[in-house]
Order: sequence, then structure tokens, then C-alpha cells
Amino acid sequence: MPTEEELFGAVDALLEQVAQTDLPPPAERKRLREAAGLSQAQVAAVLETRRETVASWESGRNEPRPPQRAAYTRLLERLAERFPAPEEARAPDPEPAAAPEALTGPTLASQAPAAPATAPRPAASSTRPPVSPQRPGARKAVARRTTAADAADPRFENGPLAVIDCADGQVSAYCVGGLVLDVPARTIPALIDWTLTEARLGQARLHRNGRDADPVLVLTASAVERYGLPAALSEEERRAGRLAAGHKVVKQIERAGLQLTQRGFGPWARLYRDPEGSTRRCVQLCVLPWNALDAREWDRKDAPRLPTMHPADLARYLGLYAARVMTPRGSTATTGLELMTALRPPTRAEKDPGTGEFKRVLNDDALTARYDVVECEVPDEHPVLKGKYARHHLRTPAEMLMEEPYDWCRPLTDEECANPYLVVVDLNMSFAAAANGLTVGLNGPTHLTGNPRFDPALPGSWLVDLSHVDLSRVRTNGRTVDGERLPSPFTPSGDRPEGPAWYATPTVAYAVELGFDVAPIEAYVRTRTGRYLDPWYKRLRDAYVETMADMGVTTDLTGPEFLAAMARRKQTDPTMALLETAIKATAKGAIGKLRQRSRGQVPYYEPYPALNRETWRPDIRAAVLATQRTGLHRKLMKTVAAAGLYPVAIGTDAVVYPSPGPSPLDVLPHTPEGKPVPGTFRLGVSPGMVKHQGTQTVLWAEAQFEERGGVFNIANLIKTDRSAGEGE
Repeated sequence: MPTEEELFGAVDALLEQVAQTDLPPPAERKRLREAAGLSQAQVAAVLETRRETVASWESGRNEPRPPQRAAYTRLLERLAERFPAPEEARAPDPEPAAAPEALTGPTLASQAPAAPATAPRPAASSTRPPVSPQRPGARKAVARRTTAADAADPRFENGPLAVIDCADGQVSAYCVGGLVLDVPARTIPALIDWTLTEARLGQARLHRNGRDADPVLVLTASAVERYGLPAALSEEERRAGRLAAGHKVVKQIERAGLQLTQRGFGPWARLYRDPEGSTRRCVQLCVLPWNALDAREWDRKDAPRLPTMHPADLARYLGLYAARVMTPRGSTATTGLELMTALRPPTRAEKDPGTGEFKRVLNDDALTARYDVVECEVPDEHPVLKGKYARHHLRTPAEMLMEEPYDWCRPLTDEECANPYLVVVDLNMSFAAAANGLTVGLNGPTHLTGNPRFDPALPGSWLVDLSHVDLSRVRTNGRTVDGERLPSPFTPSGDRPEGPAWYATPTVAYAVELGFDVAPIEAYVRTRTGRYLDPWYKRLRDAYVETMADMGVTTDLTGPEFLAAMARRKQTDPTMALLETAIKATAKGAIGKLRQRSRGQVPYYEPYPALNRETWRPDIRAAVLATQRTGLHRKLMKTVAAAGLYPVAIGTDAVVYPSPGPSPLDVLPHTPEGKPVPGTFRLGVSPGMVKHQGTQTVLWAEAQFEERGGVFNIANLIKTDRSAGEGE
């Protein structure tokens, strides 16, 4: 006869199996933990697992397994007893009247309102198979998971966008989740009205004070032909970036009472009608044959897939991008910049208690106005520099803030040449990682003169002489640093500064961290500060990590497992590989947009369109790049301290090390337990960790130096994976 203890053990095992199906949904798991004031780390410690694992349970990416599953279920059950769901969550009341959207979103002349919520639902078509032959059935499952938030809003139940394609005389709209709609419209104006009244496309706002995303229609080559648009823009139209004003389709739009933004009918065209009350009525067109989705950002440059991609696959790709990042607004750079505003809206609607009317109020944590610029922070063509310098004058570091990523290379020593290989490790999304937790200025500059005292809490630009900083005087862990074999952290070229120069706050703060005195001559600082980029970083981080997990590259892999998963990821799901590229390009391009330069639209020194944005902030871009470069140098120093290992070249975020073997595991320092040394480079998928970019032989490098004369950077040439580093 079994003992009582054995019977209890059998019952517990049975209950553990039952617990496989009684977990609440992921959002409820997170709500219960936060209601109890518990952190993910606390839950992970109790369940003897990793914090990242608890995060994946709460996001729905993974499900807990025995034995943690039963314990996790028990925890959630007890928390649910103490913190029951609010009544409104269990039985939602009718939605209250919302603040007018016109008072919550950005005030731009090119923005107009979206479709009314009372439109009838269109009929779905089954005339074409929505599932790709490459992965049958996969699309619907992924789309259901990623568009769940929008599915709760009946206005956008068909997703954020649709790919419009024409075959056998029938126009179809391919939506996310495998849905295909019949499109009755025969002209572009009719297509816009169908979208506004029947299609139920769009995306809910990302912030309660933001605005809903306008629906996007992606026109394939067959749709372009069907609606009377040219297969390609003429040379003159391409230079202007828009269809000629006299084209018949433009005239159709005018006759129908629709309006175009000042950009006109280009690769990304926005058409709208006047608002109905506070409701936007606007649709964006993405014209594929006109290079709306540039292969350098959205595709593979070496072997483009978009021109031949099935419309259903394209809808899946862009739908996933919209769900994880946001609905595309143009280039990845434009979308990345718009994401900043969508997550930190400049204004909100606030009800006046006296009149009961809504009014526009500025948000303290956002960029809300255009401020005076600082001469040292602007590019050469900026109007503020007109008459200051000769036309082809090259500004010096004492005249211009030169915060840029590394482009540095040095000859190999005899000792380093004894290694057979050069291994390149590349930081994941290094610019986005640098933005994490970064304090930036939210108001205009304050000019400090008379040798002001340096304050690391004030973002801005400082004129200071750092030429006295000698890395060979620095000792780390008892080891004296060889300054000749490390780049200077204060210049993009890695050369030692020669005198006073303008630096962003993170660069000067790093000099202080290294133990050197700084004596600023003058400065331009911002007194209202905030971590403006934090939600932007988190959104892109989550998008990147989730996309990599879909390709089998997860956060819990060991070094060898990670390298193997990275090597095979693009064969796992080619569409996810495109999404990875687009997300990385979004992060990089958005930072560049903060100091967008003139593209030749106007003469030199004349105002150009980008200067009209509140988000034209070269000081914030400089702070991000300074943080990226000094953060990289900090890891270099830690690596020297741990293993006496020096880089031989750095290209932006790719670091080249001499190695006895062809793998990063052969060169990156580890503890006796096999873990990465704290503070050094760590293999992994999260932003700021590194991956393997490529390997070459030392003999190859020597041949390159002899052939090219040393006027190049080998970090930019060593790429086993030709797409490694793209968009970062």
C-alpha cells in the first residue's frame, strides 16, 4: 500500500499537469504582479528562473513549464484573490466621450483625420489564397498575436494596412491575418473613400495623448497600372519627388474634393478630406514601383525580395512592423522619428473646469517647440551660419560639435600578427542602446560663459580642452593601459585632441570618470531635462528581441548556441529577416533625423523643411552618439583590464580583435566559470550586446594594407554575413 506522502506526491503531480491550462492571459499576469508591487526579478528569484523568462511569460512569447508552471499558477491565483480585476475590465461600459483628437496629436498642416467608427464592415473575399506557400498556416497565427490590441477596437478590426493587388480584373486588399477583401473602387478617389468608409483599417494610438495612425494602402505594380498611375516616375518627377500636377490621376483627386499634402502625389502620398468633427479622414498610399520601400532599409540589397513577394506575404511583413514598431509613415528613418512623437506627444487635451471645453496643453516630458539653435551644433549649410565663414571653410573642433561614431584603424603589432585571425564583433542596435536612460534637454539653450563649472546633469555642448587626457596614465586592475593601441574616446578618428573643442555632456563626463580634471571655457546647456527617448528605445528593443526570437535567437542562449542560432536565423524565416533589417534601420535612421541635413531642396544657407520640426534637435543626436562612443570605449578599457586585449580597428560599432581562432569565443574574455567578464563584450541578442560580424586572416589584412596604403578601415570590410551591421 502506498504511503500518505506518496499519494500526496502523486496528487501534486496530477495538479501540476492540470496547471498546464489554467493560467490567466499574459496581460493579466503582468497586471497582477504590478498590482502587488512585485518586480519581475522578485518573481524570478522565487521561481528559481531568470527575469527575462518571467518577462517572456508576461508578453506571451513563451509559456511556463513544470515545475515552475504550477508554482507560477499558484502565485497568480493568490494575487488574483487579493487584487481582483476592476469592474470595468470584467464588464466594460460604453466608451466615454474622448478628448478631441485634434487637441491631442501634433499640429501639422499635412495631417488630417481618420475614418468614422460607424462604417459597415466589408465582405471578405476568398478568391485568392492568403497564406504563403513557404510557411502554410503560419501567417494567421502570428498576425492574430501581434494585432490583438487593434482587434479590440472595432474601427481597426482589419489591421493597420492593406496591400492592393489586381489579378484577372479583380482588385483585392490583402490584410494582416490572411484576410482578403474585395475592392469595388475603380479610381484612386473611390479607393480612398472605400478605405475611409468600409475598410476598417488603421491603428490605435500608442499613447493616450497621441493620435490614431492613418490606414496605409500599399499599391503593387498591378494596382498602379489598374488605377492609371505610371509604372515609374519620370526623371523630372523623380527629382521633384512627386507626380506632375497635370497628371490625370491628380486631376481626378482634385475633382473629387480630396486634398494632397504639400509633398504631392509621390511614393508616400497622403490624401485626406476635411475632418468630420474631431475625426480624421486621411489615407496614406505607399507606391511600391516608385521605390517607396527602399531596398537599403526594407529589403535585401544583394537579392531584393519585395518586387516578387506575394501580396499576402507583404501584408504580413508590413503588418508585423506596424504591430511591433508602428504603421509605416515613409522611410524607416521617418517612421522612427514619428515613433518618438507618437510615444511622447507634445500636447494633450485638458478639460477646462469652467467652460467644460477641451483646450490644448503642453506635455512636460516632450519636445513641444522649436528653440534657438547653437552655432557649434548645426551643420555647415544651416542659415544661422550665413556670413560667418567662407563658402568652403572647414570648421575646426573649436567651431563645430563633432560627436560622431568611431572610424579608427591602426597597424598590427608584431605580437598581434602572430595570431592567425581577425575577429569582428558588432554591437546590436548600438545607437538605440545608447539612448536608453539618456538624459537630454527638452528646452532651449542657456549660454554659460566665464569658465563655468562642469555639471554632468546638464545636457548640452561644452567648449573644453581635453588634450591633456593621456590614456597611458590610466591603470585598470593593476594594468597600465597602452595608450598607443587604444583610440582616444574624444574624437571619431581616435586621435588625441589637439586643443579646445566642443563636446557633448557625455564625452566630458567620461573624461571626469577616467580621473582627469576638466575646465570648460563656455557652454550651451539645457535646464529642463528628461529621458525623452526611453519609451522609444523600449518599443524598438521589444520589437527587435521578439523578431529575433521568432527566428530562434532568444535571450537565454549560451554563447555557442547564440552563434549557431544567428548563423541559421535567415533560413528560419526570410520575412522575419527582412523585419530585423527594418527595425535596425528604424533605430539608426531616427537618430540621424534629429540633425537632418539639407537634401538640396533650397540654396545653401537657406531654411530647409526639416528645420520646421520640433524634433530637429542636433544636440540630442550628439548626446546619443557621444554616449555610444564613450560606452564602447568603456568596454574596450574593461577588456584590456581583463585580458590585455586591444582592438586594431573600429567601424561605428564593429570592433576588430586579433584572435587565435575564428570565433568570438576564442578571443572575448571569460571568467573561470565560463561567463563573460563583467563590463566587457558579451555575446547575446539584446541591444548593447554583441554578435559575430565576420572573420578574416591576418595575412589578408596585411595584403589589404599593402594594396590600399593604409587609407581604409578593415572593420568595414570583414563581413562574413554581408548584411551584418546594416542599419546599426
